[in-house]
Amino acid sequence: MAVLGIESSAHTFGAGVVERGGILSNSKIMYKIRSEGMVPMKVADFHVRNARKVIEDAISKAGIDSGDIEAVGYTKGPGLGPCLRIGQISAKTIARRLGVPLFPVNHCIGHIEITRQSFGMEDPLVLYVSGGNSQILALDEHPFRHFKVYGETLDIGIGNMLDNFARAAGLVPAWGSKVAEVAGGGGYLQMPYTVKGMDFAFTGILTHAIKMLETANLKDVAYSLQETAFGMVCEATERALMLSGKAELLACGGVAQSSRLKEMLGIIAESHGARFAAAPNEFNADNGAMIAVVAEKALRSGSRQEPPIINQKSRPDTVRITW
Repeated sequence: MAVLGIESSAHTFGAGVVERGGILSNSKIMYKIRSEGMVPMKVADFHVRNARKVIEDAISKAGIDSGDIEAVGYTKGPGLGPCLRIGQISAKTIARRLGVPLFPVNHCIGHIEITRQSFGMEDPLVLYVSGGNSQILALDEHPFRHFKVYGETLDIGIGNMLDNFARAAGLVPAWGSKVAEVAGGGGYLQMPYTVKGMDFAFTGILTHAIKMLETANLKDVAYSLQETAFGMVCEATERALMLSGKAELLACGGVAQSSRLKEMLGIIAESHGARFAAAPNEFNADNGAMIAVVAEKALRSGSRQEPPIINQKSRPDTVRITW
């Protein structure tokens, strides 16, 4: 029997199917972000038009019938309210029609668990870096089993920062991956550096970098922005690694697709005798399979079903880990 997961927190509508931890399918479609960025209602309309097609594609590629689905999971948050709502409605409709349990899933936990499962990591320190958030987490047993936050952004996510810079610089597409492409061969320019213990902030460096575009070479600014921002999260992560004494380091989330960030984290892990892993890019980008993975874990562990809600500000450290 299989579990279906639906992801719709932002620009991606994804559906994935897992069975006994194995990923049977992972289908998705992504809204094309133009110069205006993400307008939630426009993205939600895109999800409405494509939801059925993506879900049917995931079920077909998994080689199952809808009757083989024993539970459905969906992203409850964090994310854009109108977009989350489309995933929730889709999941509720399917679960009700099939008469199966419905599991709301925290987006961050989805990223962590699909990576943890893929590499057999038992107790890693996690650097979660995405468009909407950036956090350093690890499992803690008190007052209940959950992912404790060791450090996090004090303002915006690192992915949001890179995307905003890309838009200001007129890059197409306006994504962090485009910033990385432009940064190749650039020279370093001094940038603001904000790390407070294991917390960090990105609005200052973003404002400075956009201002520098008036007088400095784009390649140099992009290179300096990326190196400095990655240096900030790596410093905080290394401090948390030393404090926690963890033997495993895991990177996940959209920004964990960056080869440069993974290179830097790999060096840190090696220097402390820790094992480092990051999921394949397919699973660091938003996807339905990661939601299905968590829903299946919740189902198998006998987790109590939550009310079918959405929560735009859902935090990973509030989620009870029962597996």
